[in-house]
Amino acid sequence: MSRLTKTRYAVFQSGKIKYDLCNVWARNFSAPSDFAGLPSPTATKPCTKWEFEDSEYGASLIQEWELVCSRAHLKDVAEMTFLAGVALGGLVSGMISDKFGRKKTLLSSLIAQIMVGTIIAFNPWFEVHCILRFLLGFISVGIVFSGFVLCMEVVGGQWRTISGVSYLFPVPISYIMIAGIAYLVRGWRPMQLAITLPTTVLLSFFWIMPESPRWLLSVGRKDLVVPILQDAARTNRMTLPSSLDKHLQQQECVGHPDESAGVLDLFRTPNIRKISLLLYVIWFSVYLAYYGLVLNINYLPGNLYVNTVISGLVEVPSIALSILFLLKTGRRWPFCLTLVVGGVACLLTLFVPEEGSLAWIRTALAMVAKFSASASNAIMPVFTAELFPTVVRNVGVGASNVPAGIALMLTPYLWNMVTFGDWVPMTVLGVVSLVGGLTALLLPETANVPMPQTIEEGEARAKAK
Repeated sequence: MSRLTKTRYAVFQSGKIKYDLCNVWARNFSAPSDFAGLPSPTATKPCTKWEFEDSEYGASLIQEWELVCSRAHLKDVAEMTFLAGVALGGLVSGMISDKFGRKKTLLSSLIAQIMVGTIIAFNPWFEVHCILRFLLGFISVGIVFSGFVLCMEVVGGQWRTISGVSYLFPVPISYIMIAGIAYLVRGWRPMQLAITLPTTVLLSFFWIMPESPRWLLSVGRKDLVVPILQDAARTNRMTLPSSLDKHLQQQECVGHPDESAGVLDLFRTPNIRKISLLLYVIWFSVYLAYYGLVLNINYLPGNLYVNTVISGLVEVPSIALSILFLLKTGRRWPFCLTLVVGGVACLLTLFVPEEGSLAWIRTALAMVAKFSASASNAIMPVFTAELFPTVVRNVGVGASNVPAGIALMLTPYLWNMVTFGDWVPMTVLGVVSLVGGLTALLLPETANVPMPQTIEEGEARAKAK
């Protein structure tokens, strides 16, 4: 928060003094005669310099580039550029991953993220900062989705569920870690380096992590699949069947394996088209509900570091319970119920006063909604990956991220809707959650069903039902 010294002026509104931090009296402050008999109010002019309070969090973007008063909207622009990069990057990285492989996309994105993140820490220009933030969002989402799809494709059976949902455990853990890092490292530039440079350790995964056997098989690279399966069998102390080569030959994609699928293939066939459109509605709903509630919780009173840690701790059990529900009850109904419960909890907050002895009920309902939204956010990627065939899996997940990115860009402005009424934001979150939950019931169940390799296989399964 900025404050002005010597240059702020006071105006009287309803008998109260209100200080304006963005304007000063239009007077010559170097002339003492100009202070005599100063009327209230009089002509003003915009401030040209600001003095900021000493913050316990260190130097911020707002302070360094003076993003206050007439420039205050630029802090939202900086965040919007990052989210726009996330929205577009999910789609593009999906196409790259389906064409060149999960491992190459993941590691090349990691290298680019380290480079861009380091440059951001030393860049002195705000305009360049916005461009770099766009690139960072564009690149980072490629790491998230390529890594997730790889986790799903290197295992099978119930481990597909466990691996896919467990992939999200680092999210709440990162909330907790970022609170500790921010407490120890004050100032946004040192913190940017503190969260960027340690990721260089992950480059060692190039020699540890295999390429997705499913993707290799889908593009006709059976010769590279066998060594990966042999390493896996050796690690798990298992013996591969003697008929492995014949089995892989049967599973190998027919037709033209060298032809790569693209975004248009998500709309060419009726089943994949239906799945894609339904998922766009669902991803928009989940992201708006999840991040809308996260933004609301950030306004809770108390210590920022403690609130961030609590926010992370709330998500850990929701992710763990999601694994149990998915293993026992399938995909559709748990996904639907988590969204519906979250939506109902949001709507129930409207009937509880914000202040008084019952205010704790409103907070409890908000936490229930946050818990449910976290579970939905954990289930959704697994369900999505299982619905798409291997040849378009990554681009399908990436395309679903586009409406999710739009929801992300709308979220910062959601709570500005209180100008129309305090009830509007939670009503929007509640209704959107209910719509997303009911839409999930229109998707096919994927529990205990092998993931399709080709679009033709996916269409054949839909017709057989």
